[in-house]
Amino acid sequence: MMNIGRSHSIRSKRSETGSQSAPKHRFAMSSLRGMQQPELSKKLYKLIKQQNHVIGAYESAGRESQAVASQLSDWGESTEDDALSDLSDKLGVLLAEVAEQEDVFAQNLEDSRGVLKQIRNTEQSVQPSRNHKQKIQDEIQKLKYKEPESTKLVTLEQELVRAEAQSLVAEAQLTNVTRQKFKEAYDVHTAAIIERAEKQILLAQQARRLVSMLDDSPIVPGEERPAFANAEEAREVLNDAEDGLRNWQRSTEPIQSTAGKVGSNAMPSTAESVEANEQAMQVAQERVNAGSVDGTTESVQSSERADPPYPTEQTTA
Repeated sequence: MMNIGRSHSIRSKRSETGSQSAPKHRFAMSSLRGMQQPELSKKLYKLIKQQNHVIGAYESAGRESQAVASQLSDWGESTEDDALSDLSDKLGVLLAEVAEQEDVFAQNLEDSRGVLKQIRNTEQSVQPSRNHKQKIQDEIQKLKYKEPESTKLVTLEQELVRAEAQSLVAEAQLTNVTRQKFKEAYDVHTAAIIERAEKQILLAQQARRLVSMLDDSPIVPGEERPAFANAEEAREVLNDAEDGLRNWQRSTEPIQSTAGKVGSNAMPSTAESVEANEQAMQVAQERVNAGSVDGTTESVQSSERADPPYPTEQTTA
């Protein structure tokens, strides 16, 4: 909530604040971690990292705008114009509150960013299952070329069935988490944009009321300007601004989710882990038997072999 109710002047905060506040947290070993990201999560990692810079920019803009609001008040006081001094100080209060909304917006963006991290973490957890399956497929292809009659092929194809089942479960979890958390993250993000806009519009409208109170009629040399007669009305503007923020209500409805109840395994709550794993094993076995999984399109006894995807003695001699 805004600070208008505690002070109708931004000048009274000088001794309290002293210098500008230091930048917030935002420290991270991002450059090092970025080099170690699995291939699957690299793009989202970059997005999340860039969002961190954006959030920092909004926080910085808020701090700089706070400083500008204070400087506006200081300048108005130095003019020795009673009307200008009073109005610039109160305008500084409102502009400082506009700047405060940047910080609120940054925090909301941080919440949205945190949701996206859940997708990234899931991507990172899925990568090993993809790598494991690919490794077995490569071993099968290599063995089929070198020792097509090897009994180890049967063992490898059984391992491939298990790896395919694990991959099916992991991929299902990934798509479930990705869709649900994408929706949640940008529900928070877009709602934050609307909140920031509506509150800043409210404050800007009150600020315009203040500016309109300044009589800018020209005078001739030696003429005295009338005393500022709108001091009470100017204070009321700040009260109205505070009431407006206090009574502000979100105008956006939450984006509806059809995810329903999701279990700890990122599957529908009706699908127990054991059932999901059994179903994955069945599908995986059918795929391997049908030769729809790379590396199993040829039977162990097949005499027709494609060129291997790796160097051989014949090709490297």
